[in-house]
Amino acid sequence: MNYASIKKYDIANGLGVRVSLFVSGCTHHCKNCFNSIAWDFNYGSPFTKEVEDEIIASLKNPYISGLSLLGGEPLEPANQYGLYDFLKRVKKEVPNKDIWCYTGFTLNADLTLDKANTPITKEIIAMFDVIVDGKFIEELKDITLKFRGSSNQRLIDVQKTINNKEISLLNL
Repeated sequence: MNYASIKKYDIANGLGVRVSLFVSGCTHHCKNCFNSIAWDFNYGSPFTKEVEDEIIASLKNPYISGLSLLGGEPLEPANQYGLYDFLKRVKKEVPNKDIWCYTGFTLNADLTLDKANTPITKEIIAMFDVIVDGKFIEELKDITLKFRGSSNQRLIDVQKTINNKEISLLNL
């Protein structure tokens, strides 16, 4: 897996000050995507253990609320395999930090995705606190929305969704 960039002090992609990882590779190709340069799976740099270590070190700062995963598309099947062990490390080494994931796929209440399921999809999703799901749709763009670009996108409380076995939305 490659990544496009890392932002160590991001306030736009989740609650609080966050570390944001922008992975490379996306097949959605949304019209007027803000990060179309990251559509190419080969764009950027390899996601190595040294990069993981750098992100985890940044997450250990007390003023950092958590990790946000963006893209590209973090939940492309190839990227799921690239993120799986890293996310387990994050949960183990900085368990007090939340994890947000932005995806163009649609989450179902059983923790499957509309088109990107792998044998590890449910395990990965279960590590998230919040998923912002749905493709960016230019015609539904709304700059007044918090943490999303178009009105079709949902802010999902993943842990409540797991417990309730139905999609639980956040009201932010």
